[in-house]
Amino acid sequence: MSGKTIFIIILTALLTIFLMVNTEPVDFDFLVTTVAVSKLLVIGVCIVIGFIIGFIAGRPRKTVSSYDDEIERNQATGNKKELSDEDRDYIS
Repeated sequence: MSGKTIFIIILTALLTIFLMVNTEPVDFDFLVTTVAVSKLLVIGVCIVIGFIIGFIAGRPRKTVSSYDDEIERNQATGNKKELSDEDRDYIS
């Protein structure tokens, strides 16, 4: 196994242990009410949101090619091995 795989396995195990230890409810004050929510749920939601943000921020950006497809579309579709009249005059 690679070092990256071992690191991910260890991190996942530690995170699971951390979540299972913190299961007691805590009070959260929303706009007009107080709600008792499990720490497990709060921490889990924060981890998922952090993973999604990290995935979006870390993915490769789309690259813009300097090759222009318009040039290829506008070229004649004839045999490219044939010389133009201008090329023949230049060679002769």
